[in-house]
Parts: sequence; structure tokens; C-alpha cells
Amino acid sequence: MRKLLFLVVLPTFLFSCSNLKQTVENTPAPNLKLISTIEIPFEETFQNTKVGGLSGIDYDAKNDLYYLICDDRSMFNEARFYTAKIPLVENKIQSMVFQSVSYLKNESGEVYGNWNTTPTTSSDPEDIRYNPKTNTLVWSSEGARVINGDKQVLQDPSLNFTDLKGNFLSNVTLPENLKMQQQEKGPRNNGTLEGITFDKKYKNIYTNIEEPLFEDGNQANTSNGGYIRIYKFDAKTKKNTAQFGYKLEPIALEPNPKGTFAVNGVSAIQHYGKNQLLVVERSYSTGTQACTVKVFLCDLKKATDVKNYNSLQNQKLDLASKKLILNMDDLGIFIDNIEGLTFGPKLANGNSSLIFVSDNNFSEKQKTQVLVFEVVE
Repeated sequence: MRKLLFLVVLPTFLFSCSNLKQTVENTPAPNLKLISTIEIPFEETFQNTKVGGLSGIDYDAKNDLYYLICDDRSMFNEARFYTAKIPLVENKIQSMVFQSVSYLKNESGEVYGNWNTTPTTSSDPEDIRYNPKTNTLVWSSEGARVINGDKQVLQDPSLNFTDLKGNFLSNVTLPENLKMQQQEKGPRNNGTLEGITFDKKYKNIYTNIEEPLFEDGNQANTSNGGYIRIYKFDAKTKKNTAQFGYKLEPIALEPNPKGTFAVNGVSAIQHYGKNQLLVVERSYSTGTQACTVKVFLCDLKKATDVKNYNSLQNQKLDLASKKLILNMDDLGIFIDNIEGLTFGPKLANGNSSLIFVSDNNFSEKQKTQVLVFEVVE
């Protein structure tokens, strides 16, 4: 493994398109050291369900138990999440041992529908977090915005609260700019609520959209990154209390053939310290099997609350600051579609572990990877 590199401390950047300021601060940041990896076989099944599409993970330290959500839109099996044990022996993963599977229920107490046959009753699970204060879970769905001759679906994204068996309890009150619309306003399809994290005391929930709202500008390309929003919700009132602008990196590689699909967006977040998040940017381009995955330390302390800004374009405001702490390209191993991360158990030397999981999109050409890092502060 090559030595991990940090961004050089630079002065505030001014972006000519809109007076948005993004600062790279000289803030102490962790070093992430890869210590172990495993792959879950493509053919893996558990209790008559197909294991794959693992797009979110969280750790219950008291019970040494992981929660993993599956982004199956009820096309292989009903929308679900798993619990699992991931034993670390001398800081090495031996296996992932699944313990249970639970099916997500809607407000009517029913399982979600199959996207192919009843899309308006389906869900698109993306992340999951456990709250030890209430012994409940919160999970995100991206919803859908599909407008074409054969299928027209406008389904709002959602943050949903469930018990430990997947039974619906409540959901958050969405701000207007997260509601799907027929015109090009609001969220893009497959670019909405992606990551979730609680703060340290479980008083607030942070979530992010993966790609820019239509009104906030263009998606990332190979020359420029787009502007997304990070949302803050009060965990008790379930209301949106703040929004913050965040600038994505450009797409890492030109797609091949040129002009085909390529994307960079935020696929996961994890609370790190006061006003700080670890932010995972995942870039993929057609023609390259691996993804370029970068982890940033993001600080919201000086960021402007943009909750009442209809657009991030042509505004004078401060974006969340960011500092690169890991580019997984530097690890020298194949990296797939990283979509989940969580702090795991303490290691033998007292340092924290940080665990990433990849979503294989139920494709035999992709991998379900679990990567464990030591957090060196």
C-alpha cells in the first residue's frame, strides 16, 4: 500500500460561475490504513434471499452487530435489510456471518412492490442507521423520477423510521426541494437521498443527495464537479433544520466510448466530529470496471445554511469545506462501487476501525467487498 496523501493547504477558492467559496482548511485529519478485505461470493444466499446490492451499513457496538440494507427494489426478493456479524481476529476479517433478514414495510404495514410490475408501490433503499437511544432504525429511499412514453413515475425520496423488524414507524417531513417534479426542478432520478448519519448524541440526522438538484446546476463532468446539498434533520421533530452546499470533484476518468455514461456523486457519509463528516465520493465511467473512490473530511462549521436558497447558482455563500484523506486508487487493489461506511469496533491498539461495503448491483461482473481500515489520528 502506498502512503496516503493529503491535500495541500490552499487559500479559499473563488469559482467564477457563482461566487461560491469552498475552503480547504488546515484541520487535523485522520489517516486511513487498510488492514483487511473480504469478498462475498456473487452466488451467496441467506434465508432464501439473494445477497447483494449492499448499499448501507451501520454498527451496533453494544451487541457487536451490523445492519446492512439491500437496494433491491423488490425485483429479486422483497425490499429488506440484514443483520450480520463481522468478526475481526487479530484485526483481520474472517467472514461475514449473516444473522437475520427483515423486510421493510410501508405506512400501511405492507411490503413494498416490485419496481418492474408496480413501480409506484416500490422503494429504492440506499442507507440505514441504528439509533441505540430509541432502539430503532432509519433508512433512506431514493424514490424515482421517470418520465417517458412507457413509464411515468414521480415518487418522492424518503427518510423512514422503523423498528428492528422493518415495521414502519414514521418518516421525516421533506423540504419542498426534495420533492419529485415533472419539470426539471428538484431531484434528479437516481441522484437523491443516498447517505445517512446521526451526530454523536443522536439528536440530528445528516443526509445527502448524490447529485445536484436541477436548480443547483449541472451534474459533475470530467472538467467540473457539481454542487449538491447536505441536509440536517432534527431526529425528534423530524423536520429539516438546515441545508449546506458541497462541491463534488470532477468525474475521474473520461468514459469510453466518449459520451457514454459517467458519474461522480456522494455515495455515503459518516459523522466524524463536531460539525464534521466523512464524505465518500464515488466516480464511475463506462469502459473502466473499477470505481475511483475518495474520502474527504468535510466541515460544516462555517458553511452557509442554504435552506432558504432556491438555487446555489449566482449566490455569494460559503460551501462546506473538504479535505482529501484517502484516494482508494492509491491502495493498489480493485475497488468497486463503495456505497456504505460505518465505524466498527475498537482495534487491539485502541484505534477505531472504519468499515466500507460495496454494492454489486446484483451483477456477476461486480463485487461485494468489505474493507476494514484502521483510523490513525
